[in-house]
Amino acid sequence: MAACLDQRRRGVDAGQRHDRRGLRRGWGFARHSLPLRRRGVERRRSRLAAPPAIARPRPASARALTALQRKAVLDLLHAPRFADQAPAEIYATLLDEGVYHCSIRTMYRLLEQNGEIRERRQQLRHPAYQKPELLAEKPNEVWSWDITKLMGPAKWSYYYLYVILDIFSRRVVGWCVADAESASLFKPLFDDAIIKHNVTPGQLTLHADRGSPMKAKATVFLLADLGVTRSHNRPHTSNDNPFSESHFKTLKYQPRFPKRFGCIEDAKTFCRRFFDWYNQDHHHSGIGLMTPDQVHYGQSNAVHAARQVTLDQAFGENPGRFVKKPPVPPAKPTATWINPPTPKKTA
Repeated sequence: MAACLDQRRRGVDAGQRHDRRGLRRGWGFARHSLPLRRRGVERRRSRLAAPPAIARPRPASARALTALQRKAVLDLLHAPRFADQAPAEIYATLLDEGVYHCSIRTMYRLLEQNGEIRERRQQLRHPAYQKPELLAEKPNEVWSWDITKLMGPAKWSYYYLYVILDIFSRRVVGWCVADAESASLFKPLFDDAIIKHNVTPGQLTLHADRGSPMKAKATVFLLADLGVTRSHNRPHTSNDNPFSESHFKTLKYQPRFPKRFGCIEDAKTFCRRFFDWYNQDHHHSGIGLMTPDQVHYGQSNAVHAARQVTLDQAFGENPGRFVKKPPVPPAKPTATWINPPTPKKTA
């Protein structure tokens, strides 16, 4: 027992000596803290406070080729027998002939300095696509449309659901189910939606992805005749069409959505019931928990005011339940963006 106590006492004394040594050297206040020397901290601070170093031009190496030697190598590389060969081939050929001018890397460097290195194949260079930035501050300003597949009765059989959506109110302004994906099927659907919602030329922007029906000449001519502005996603960027993608997820995540439809009439019947519920009864989280019909037909102010009255009554009856502030209903939709502009950072 006495031996154990002596060992513990010696361990405590050693630990205290270590702590005192660390404090004297500026390592910190505890045995397990990281060692941080004062001189190192001061050196880093002085380095940060010092003005930036002026970049001086790099002096030429004494081993570098002279101007005449560089010209001789370039002339050799431009010679007819070497014009279509790689520097490694030229280097090996000259070595076999007993001639050495420079290394392979130097040949590449000289060609690069003269702008003579590039991809020889005529590769396709994709253009830089501009990010679509669309703003809707009221209904019938920006519509989004897309097509999704509905699985048919057998494997590899599909029906195609066309949906046109108002991004401000989230209302489905037009839809149809067909057995093919074609721009000619979109024309009567879009004409009917334009007439039904009394859209005038120059009022509407129609956004879509870059699918074949969306980019077809028939669709382009149709929109031009109606005075509708076209807008498209960037390639392989589904986030540029978020409202249609989100709507299809809401559709296909319904508990009653079947794995397969027995026939096209079954698909039409299901979609008719779904879109009636979606427009009239679905309280959408993106528009202040209002229904698309309420926002689309200008009822949002009245609905918001009625909800505020109900919450004021609840607050008057039991104010202690609301700790931070009086309750307010979800905010009314005021503006909807597809890719809002990124604010510029100010110095």
